[in-house]
Amino acid sequence: MNILKNLDFATAFKDLSPELVKALGTVLGATVCGFALALILGTLIALGRISKFKWLNRILVIFLEIIRGTPLLVQLVYMYYVVPLLLSLVVQFWIPNYQINFNAFTAGTVAMGINYGAYLSEVIRSSIISIDRGQTEAALALGYTSKQAMWSIVIPQAARVALPTFGNYIIMMVKDTSLLAFITVYELLLRTQAYASQTFLTIESYTLLALAYLVLSLPMAQVVRVLERRLRRHV
Repeated sequence: MNILKNLDFATAFKDLSPELVKALGTVLGATVCGFALALILGTLIALGRISKFKWLNRILVIFLEIIRGTPLLVQLVYMYYVVPLLLSLVVQFWIPNYQINFNAFTAGTVAMGINYGAYLSEVIRSSIISIDRGQTEAALALGYTSKQAMWSIVIPQAARVALPTFGNYIIMMVKDTSLLAFITVYELLLRTQAYASQTFLTIESYTLLALAYLVLSLPMAQVVRVLERRLRRHV
């Protein structure tokens, strides 16, 4: 009961809120950049998986199994600490003693983009496959090339099918940005940890952190639901 009496949400809100607002830019920046990379990578992987090149499909399957078989946190740490060392070893064959370094934000954004790209690739691939093959055949009969039919006819419809799922993945990525704290990105979680360790307002600090993620996620979830309802009306 003494703990409850000593709670000071007013002080925590006054001191921590400005820090959390500053961190929102980092969170949103990492989400936008990471999801843009994931969409590009996911589309390329999906197209590679449905291509006629069996060797490419096998390579991509191995890549997907590696990404989906390892935790995102491990991938973040690997991208930040290990990948620069490996790249430096390769570059040093041509430029002795040259060192490559990633800043934490770049490493985190790239790692999240690769991780989510692996999952989005299956969403995009299944959406493309769900489009009636007859539409592609009709486009070819009208003089379209295979590439034109894919990008002008199939992919726009597949994007419409996959849009609600994309929205869910964006919300997941917003929450996964909390993992960036483990590679020293000064985002919501790391700022909250710093404040809580200095003031010992642990309950108050982490409660405000949870509310901050809710403030970000709930409006996005509502937008996704609205999109889903509108898409159902046009099906």
